[in-house]
Amino acid sequence: MPAGPSPAPPGAEQPLFGPPLFGTMAIIGPGLIGSSLLRRARTSGGLAEKLVAIDHAPQVLARVRELGLADVVTSSLAEGVREADLVILCVPVGAVRETALAAIAHMKPGAVLSDVASVRTTLGPEITAHLPPDIAYVPVHPMAGTEHSGPDAGLADLFENRWCLVVPPEGTPAEAIRKIEAFWQRCGARTREVTDSYHDQICAMVSHLPHFLAFTICETADRLSGELRSDVLEFAASGFRDFTRIAASDPVMWRDIFLANRDILLATLERFQTEVDKMATALREEDEQAIMTRLEHGRHIRKSLIANRQA
Repeated sequence: MPAGPSPAPPGAEQPLFGPPLFGTMAIIGPGLIGSSLLRRARTSGGLAEKLVAIDHAPQVLARVRELGLADVVTSSLAEGVREADLVILCVPVGAVRETALAAIAHMKPGAVLSDVASVRTTLGPEITAHLPPDIAYVPVHPMAGTEHSGPDAGLADLFENRWCLVVPPEGTPAEAIRKIEAFWQRCGARTREVTDSYHDQICAMVSHLPHFLAFTICETADRLSGELRSDVLEFAASGFRDFTRIAASDPVMWRDIFLANRDILLATLERFQTEVDKMATALREEDEQAIMTRLEHGRHIRKSLIANRQA
């Protein structure tokens, strides 16, 4: 374990902000999101003075050391969070509750606990019920990512001009919420506070359903017969490649997300199926006007995403 600060990764910039918001920041799970936060902390200088990376996988810890992403790299959760002013859980949804409760037992008074889970409805109440009065819990969900994972996947500018939804449980201290919002704004994100249930409805439509469909269309292509299957995968054009890009994402992570947000995802899928049926009817009946109306509306929605800097 390094005794002192590790050198900043190659290409690190000069600090962008004033004094850091936190003394020590501990990242549990330095994968895509976690390592991106560590990189941002290195390059901006405005997030935390000391960086701690925690993981149970030796190969992950070894790579974090090689990349110089943290000052302390450890497999001990208790050791890693003990002096942390901010602890952020960047683990799969299915592991958040267990990891949060384990971390709380060793966190110091006045510290802030956060996580980046993309399903919120059950997690907030479950974790808050075990929270000591002197530790604040401010979960968030940065609406950013790629299909890659692991410490090498991180990007210092991953959150630039992206939304970060802040989902504090009722009664969370206002100062803790303010600091977490400032933290993500220093990461380049735009922040907005929302409720648990509203968050899960949004994410079912803009994230969970698209991933569900991407995985499913890959499965559909794979189940085509012999030569047709081979040629479909061989000649896949940009439309198929672009649509299925996110199917390269971590299956364990997405299994947990689908199950955790099952009810809302299924309701969203039913809405989608209704729209598919309407389009199929228009096609079956050769209703050119109905088809054009839907295509033009889809094009408008896509352009609005670009205008909103979300594409």
